[in-house]
Amino acid sequence: MPASPRVLIISGPSGSGKSTLVQKLQSLPGLMFSVSCTTRPQRGTESPGKWYDFITEDEFERRVQQDEFLEYARVFGKHRYGTPQLELEKARVAGLDLVLEIDVQGARQVKAKLPEAVAVFIVPPSRADLERRLRERGQDSDEAIARRLERARQEIACSSEYDFVIVNDDLERAGREVCAIALALRCRRRDNEDRLRQILETFGG
Repeated sequence: MPASPRVLIISGPSGSGKSTLVQKLQSLPGLMFSVSCTTRPQRGTESPGKWYDFITEDEFERRVQQDEFLEYARVFGKHRYGTPQLELEKARVAGLDLVLEIDVQGARQVKAKLPEAVAVFIVPPSRADLERRLRERGQDSDEAIARRLERARQEIACSSEYDFVIVNDDLERAGREVCAIALALRCRRRDNEDRLRQILETFGG
């Protein structure tokens, strides 16, 4: 078991399909999907503890002061989101790779603490396509969609900070690509040094 788990970061603008692609990863064994804390209200279809733990602003701030988050951010100047440090420890104990679905701010924080983490950025094929997806969801006002599109522009401009970029213009292909990256993580030399030494010993050292 590695001293610390392999960490795969998935980011992308709202509407890019990153959550759908994270769900594609569930077909792979050996992965643990991080549960984030958030101060936003629970939506009707959501179950606490599945993807999010819903907590108060005061509780979130208490955890910030106690340094309990691996990363955290306030999104659109409203609700706060954070990944508990405990998720990393849970993955280590279980011997699983940890998948984090977080934004650009959070990815920067994680990469600063865990430089070996691998980050994947999901992008839509165009602004027009992203706007269409956001409108089809029927969740946002015109003003909110405009804010999301501007934030998407800013985030895509930061994609050079990521190790991989996946253009989500074909969901099945994009799903295969994100799964391939997750599998490739396990082939890195740094995570196989003990096995390599054992193999070398069979050749006489």
